[in-house]
Amino acid sequence: MKKDYYEILGVEKNSTLQQIKKAYRSLALQYHPDRVAEDKKAASEEKFKEISEAYGVLSDQKKRTMYDQYGHAGIDQQFTSEDIFRGADFSSIFEGAGLGDIFSQFFGGGGFNASSGSSRGRSGLQRGRDIQFEVDITLEEAYSGFTKKIKIPRYEYCNDCKGTGAKNGTHLKECADCGGRGQVMMSSGFFRMQQTCGVCNGKGKIITDYCPKCNGRGAVKVTRNIDINIPAGVDNSSRLRVKDEGEVGSGGAGDLYVYIHVLDHKTFQRDGNDLYMVLPISFAKAALGGDQKVPTIDGKGTMKIPSGTQNGVLLRLKGKGMPDLRNKDSFGTQFYKISIEIPKKINSEQKRLLEEYAKASGDDVKVSESSVADNIKEKIKQVFK
Repeated sequence: MKKDYYEILGVEKNSTLQQIKKAYRSLALQYHPDRVAEDKKAASEEKFKEISEAYGVLSDQKKRTMYDQYGHAGIDQQFTSEDIFRGADFSSIFEGAGLGDIFSQFFGGGGFNASSGSSRGRSGLQRGRDIQFEVDITLEEAYSGFTKKIKIPRYEYCNDCKGTGAKNGTHLKECADCGGRGQVMMSSGFFRMQQTCGVCNGKGKIITDYCPKCNGRGAVKVTRNIDINIPAGVDNSSRLRVKDEGEVGSGGAGDLYVYIHVLDHKTFQRDGNDLYMVLPISFAKAALGGDQKVPTIDGKGTMKIPSGTQNGVLLRLKGKGMPDLRNKDSFGTQFYKISIEIPKKINSEQKRLLEEYAKASGDDVKVSESSVADNIKEKIKQVFK
């Protein structure tokens, strides 16, 4: 289990950005591997990575909000390891501290930029493009969670050239500019960084004869069936990340991001984990009370209607709403807005009883065949005064 980011930096949840920066700088200087004994370097490196990840999330308002709402699950589903550091302001924090190329060592190798937070991976090669895909699901599916098979068109390595882009995978020569390394060194202030070679684009090789199948791209477009595990409790704001199911790249595959759209339901309306619906009940049930069978998202249930229930009031069944995405043992509430039904037609016995009730209540109501509904409405008003 990952530790709480606030706990890692030793700050409160309501800490300002400046307080977070100050805490991170202090810890980063303390655990810098070059400032500890040789036998403590391994532990120091892990601690340095841990506090830097915490700072990468808490220093970014979007990531911090996501973390505050959903914890580590929200961060892991929304952001890659590169995304966590992208945009984090490391350069101003360590200006003058002489940390050298510590970031290029720890966060993806040569391409890490202290001001932009971007990374190309340890070899300087570029990851494949992330894929976005929208999925429509029903409210019942969002309640229970399920596995959905989707078809994703994407680029994958060309088998003919083994992803090199060169004919038969052999028509290649070493790049003279970078000596086959794919990167060249550059310095900026206190940071030493590696930059992708512009001649070979980080591959270290130059193609002499292109693959006829992929025209030198090293990838061909295919359609794959992918199983997506959709957890119970997802909503329209949910985004699922499927690692390494994006398009291929010289530095590894990108990720697949699945955006959830929960379809409108004919009976229930959703607000967070709570569900709402209009529940029609008879005038007699509203006046006398009693048990009432009601629909729920997982089937049917029974609730108690109090005597004298008014039209438009909200009654509820706790634990009959949607499951919480972060805590599967927690459920929202099912609310029922009461709608008292007034019959348009009544038989002679019902008419007689209503007239007797009206007299007993001191209500001078005359029931006629042409105004049954109006008289009943008037009677209801008297009952619920």
